[in-house]
Amino acid sequence: MTTTLRPAGPASRTADGRRSREYEIRVNSRPVGAVRLLGPAEGGASATGRIGELRVEPGERRRGRGTVAALAAEEVLRDWGCARVEASVPLGGGDLAPGEEETAHAGPHLLASLGYRERSRHMVKELGERPALPESTAVRTLRAGEFDAWWDAGIGRFIDGLAGRGFTREEAVARGEAARAARLPDGAASEGVALRVLTHSGAGTEAADVGSLWLGFRGLPRPDAEAWVFDVEVAEERRGEGHGRALMLVAERECLAAGLRLLGLKVRTDNPRAERLCTSLGYRTVERHYDKALM
Repeated sequence: MTTTLRPAGPASRTADGRRSREYEIRVNSRPVGAVRLLGPAEGGASATGRIGELRVEPGERRRGRGTVAALAAEEVLRDWGCARVEASVPLGGGDLAPGEEETAHAGPHLLASLGYRERSRHMVKELGERPALPESTAVRTLRAGEFDAWWDAGIGRFIDGLAGRGFTREEAVARGEAARAARLPDGAASEGVALRVLTHSGAGTEAADVGSLWLGFRGLPRPDAEAWVFDVEVAEERRGEGHGRALMLVAERECLAAGLRLLGLKVRTDNPRAERLCTSLGYRTVERHYDKALM
């Protein structure tokens, strides 16, 4: 029997201009599942596609249908001009939709067998009481005159990270510019964000800036989060002193002050220290993200 993809409807464009189309997974002429593919934005610099919502009917699982469908999906994305592909696996146990629990267990094995590498994880926490900050620690708002230097430092790290994953500089810069236009159009005065600076004073010394936080309340990556930690950065010479944990507590306090209790973030898998910190603070992993170069 032959497993193929057949278009389930016409191609369309997402709100951000990406090509989108849903396909049926068929064995001969019999539908056994579906998958949605996303291609690059028209005229965009990034040549990255995405395999999303891949599902196989329960009675057809463990027969290689998902593997063949994923390989066929990669061929479609190559034809769309994609140089790499992304995919994700939802986790979370009891809050998964029907049929997703098996995907949470089988999905990572399928992707690993096809050469995908896990790059990051989404983590979410339901907040409780307002946490106290460590002694000698305070918070202030990022000033308008500090925004450009803060952004330049952060975007530099972002570009370097994408370059390490095989993105061209053009692609990385384009992604960074799109993020700024969408989330921080008015710099430090942008609505729907909290840009904060952590200060710390030692014995007999004046307070000094030791780190920063970017917290967002709009256009979040997940529907099951009400606020999102987009960036936490501690000054290199002040790392290992607990300021990263303090900044995460600042995020909780800001979220609670806004009347929100579901806080999310993305942690890279090449940063196990950050993942351990988030886990110790009560965050749980709800989705794992993978990518692969299309040769």
